[in-house]
Amino acid sequence: MSPEEAKGLLSQGRLKEALDGITVYLKSRPEDIEALYLQAVCFRYLENTDAALKTLRDLLALKSDYPRAWQEIGHCYRTAGSSDDAIRAYEQALAMNPALVASLRCLKSYYHQNRQSNELTKVNQLLAYWESLPLPLVTTMSLIYEGQLLKAEELCRNFLKEHPRHVEGMRILAHLGVHHQIFDDAEFLLESALSFEPENRAVQQDYIAVLHKRQKFAKAHEQAKQLLDCESDNPDYQLIFANQSAAIGDYESAVKIYDELHESQPQSPYPVLLKGHALKTVGKQTEAVKSYHEACRIKPDFGDAFWSLANLKTYEFSDSEIQLMQDAIESDATGREDRLHLYFALGKAYEDRQAFEKSFRCYENGNAIKKEQSRYRSARTEAEFKRQMAVCDEALFSRSKGCGYPARDPIFIVGLPRAGSTLLEQILASHPDVDGTLELPNILAMAHRLNGRRQLNEEAIYPGILQGMEDEKLAALGLEFIESTRIYRQSAPRFTDKMPNNFRHIGLIQMIMPNAKIIDARRHPLACCFSGYKQLFAEGQEFTYSLEDMGHYYKHYVDLMAHWDRVLPGKILRVHYEDVVQDIETQVRRMLDYLDLPFDSACLTYHQTNRSVRTASSEQVRQPLYESGIEQWRHFEAWLDPLKNALGDSLYAYRE
Repeated sequence: MSPEEAKGLLSQGRLKEALDGITVYLKSRPEDIEALYLQAVCFRYLENTDAALKTLRDLLALKSDYPRAWQEIGHCYRTAGSSDDAIRAYEQALAMNPALVASLRCLKSYYHQNRQSNELTKVNQLLAYWESLPLPLVTTMSLIYEGQLLKAEELCRNFLKEHPRHVEGMRILAHLGVHHQIFDDAEFLLESALSFEPENRAVQQDYIAVLHKRQKFAKAHEQAKQLLDCESDNPDYQLIFANQSAAIGDYESAVKIYDELHESQPQSPYPVLLKGHALKTVGKQTEAVKSYHEACRIKPDFGDAFWSLANLKTYEFSDSEIQLMQDAIESDATGREDRLHLYFALGKAYEDRQAFEKSFRCYENGNAIKKEQSRYRSARTEAEFKRQMAVCDEALFSRSKGCGYPARDPIFIVGLPRAGSTLLEQILASHPDVDGTLELPNILAMAHRLNGRRQLNEEAIYPGILQGMEDEKLAALGLEFIESTRIYRQSAPRFTDKMPNNFRHIGLIQMIMPNAKIIDARRHPLACCFSGYKQLFAEGQEFTYSLEDMGHYYKHYVDLMAHWDRVLPGKILRVHYEDVVQDIETQVRRMLDYLDLPFDSACLTYHQTNRSVRTASSEQVRQPLYESGIEQWRHFEAWLDPLKNALGDSLYAYRE
C-alpha cells in the first residue's frame, strides 16, 4: 500500500487498515520519510503513543529537520498530558515551519493557560496572518518550509493565474524567486505588489531585502528611509535602515543606530552583532571583537557571534570560550542554527590548538547539518557545465567575432571560493586605475533572465539561446552590464567584478563584452577545497557541504576552464595563489601586463590600501602574505580521502 492510499484510508477513519498497509510498505522501504510519518499518525490515532514516538524518533534520525514530525511529537505528548514536552515539540516544529497552524493553535491554548502573554501575542499574530490567507497560499508556504519547492511554485503560480493582483501571492512567489536567485523576477513581483498596496510594510521590507541582494544599495537605502519615516520609533525599521546605511558605506550612521538599539534593547544580541560586522568591514577589528564578545555575553549560545569571531581568521578563542561553545552544542536547549554556527567556530578553535581530529569532526558535523538542508546535486552541476561546453564552441565564437559592446572597463576575477580572488582584487584595487567593487550579481542575473521564466522542471534554454542572438542584442547586454554596474564604481577607468561563479558564464561574457579581461584565481585543489569545506558561507556555495561534492565541483571547474582555454586561446590569465605568495612582484607584473596597465608599487603593499572588504578573507588581505597558509590542509590529510577520490585527475592536473 502506498502512502497516498494510506492517507485515503486515514481520511475515511479506517485506521487499522491504514496502519497495516503502511507497515507492510515500510518493510521494503524502511527509510521512506512520508510513510514513517503516516505510521506515527496511525499509532497516535489508535492511542499507542509509545509506538508513535518511537516511529517519530526513527524518522528524525533520518531527517532531523522534518517539521511535521515535531508537530506530531507535540500531539503525542499532548495526548499523554506532558504539557512541557508538548510545548517544546510544537515550538521546534514552528521554528522549522511557521505555517503549521495546528501547532500554533495548540501553543495558543498552552500559552493562555500558562499566562505567557508575550508568547501568546506572537502566536495570535501568526494565527491571524495564516487564517487571513487563502488555503492554497498557506499550503504553498508550508511546502516551501519543508523544501518541496517545485510543488510550492506550481501551486502558487496556479493561484496567481486566477488572482493575478493578489499581493500576498505575489510576495510568496517572489520568495521562491529569491530562493532560486532569480532576483530580477523577485524584484519585479515585489515592485508590482507595492504599486498595488503602497502601504504594505511587509512587501516593502521584502522589496528592500531583494534590492540589497541585487546590490542596489542606494535604492534599498531610499526605501528603508521611507519605511523609517512612516514609523521612526519602530526598532525593526531602525535596524533595516542601519543595515542599508552600512551597505552604502555610511558606517558611522549605521553604528550609531546599532548603539541606540543596543541601549534600548539590551537583551537583544543582534544590534551588537551587526555593529561588529560593520566594524570588521572597515578594518576596525579590535572594536569588532568587543561587539562580538558583547553579543556572546547577552546570548551565551549565540552561534553566529562565536562564528563571527572565528571568521575573523586571526582571532584565537580562550579555554573558557571553547568550553562555553562545547556546553552549548551539548545542550538540548540550543537551536539548530546556533549549533551549526558553533560547530564551525569550534572547528576553528581546535584547529588553532592543533587538535586536528577534533577540529575536523566539528567541521564535519557542521557541514552535515548544512548538507541536510541543501538541495544541491552534483549531477545537475555537471550537466550545466556540459551544456556550456557543447554550446559555446569555436564555431560560436567565430560567428560572433566583432560583436558585443567594446568596453574595456571590466576585469572579471573568477574561480572557486577561497582560491585567492579577494587577494587578487585587493592587489588590483590598489592600482590607481582600478576600482575594486564587490562580488557583483549582474552576470548571474543576466544568465537567469536569458533562461526565461520557466517551471523548475522545464529544460534550460540558456546557454543555447546564445547561438541565435543578434549582434544588436549582444551589444545591448554588454552596455546594460556597464551601465548597471556603474553605481559600484568610483572614478577609475577600470573595475573588478570578483563574483567567483562567473567562470560558469565566460561564454556569455565573451560574447557581450569581447574586450573584458578575465583572471582565473586558482589554488591547489586540496587547499582550496578544504578551505571551502571549513568556511560557513552566508548563502549559496552549497557544493562545499560535503568533501565529495566539493571535489566533484573542483573537477568540473577545471574541466570547464580547460574548455574555455581551448575555444578562447589567450583570453584568460591564470594566477595561482601559491605563486603570488612566493613571488608577489612577478605575479603583479604578469597581471598588470595582461591588463595593459603600468606597474604601480602600491599593488605590492596592497595590505595598506584602505577599502571596505566584505568577504571571509577581509582580515587576511589586510596583512602581508605568509606562506604558512599554503599547506594548512596537510594537518587534515588523514580524513581527506573522499575529497581526493572525487577530485580524480584534477588533483594533479589543476595547473595545466
